[in-house]
Amino acid sequence: MNYSNNRSTSSGQKQLSLFEPSATYQVEKKVRIPDLVMSQNFLEKWKKRIYNYQQDHRNNDLQQVDLISGNTNISELELFDPFAIETHSDQFYDLPSYSLSKSCLYFILDTQSSLLLYVGETKKSPQQRWINHDCKNYIQHYIELHRQYDLSVLIRSAFWWSVPESKKLRQKLEKELILKWRSPFNKESWQWWGQPFK
Repeated sequence: MNYSNNRSTSSGQKQLSLFEPSATYQVEKKVRIPDLVMSQNFLEKWKKRIYNYQQDHRNNDLQQVDLISGNTNISELELFDPFAIETHSDQFYDLPSYSLSKSCLYFILDTQSSLLLYVGETKKSPQQRWINHDCKNYIQHYIELHRQYDLSVLIRSAFWWSVPESKKLRQKLEKELILKWRSPFNKESWQWWGQPFK
């Protein structure tokens, strides 16, 4: 039996093979819209708005609030200032003394600009919590944009230890602090500052 690549149909026309060397395929390319980059002027105004808001909400009567009892109320929380606690480099998770830590609230700050960028809570050690954290990407883009414009930036982390073991209470404290400070990398604050570093 003899098979041919070009078989005739009943109407006498040849049927093309799927594997014709002359066959052409077109792939429709989508037009890619370039990523918009925040201008230096916009970045500086964005940061200034956040700075002005956060400085208006700082309390000069700084004191550490006792969260161990779990009886913390919102008025006591108002006295807490995340800018007043000890900070660590952005590589805090490599520090051995934090690998076995218990519950904490943690803060990401740009100490060069006195901005609180992020508030979080965890029962895990900071190292475990930070491994796949979305905030790392925001920080990276934030730093890259500052470098692009040759602007000073210094990212530091701070921790509020010995917070309650109760996840519900920790999350309540976290939310209250986010709403008070409107930290721009927390999704609850995007309604005020947008999400330019996603």
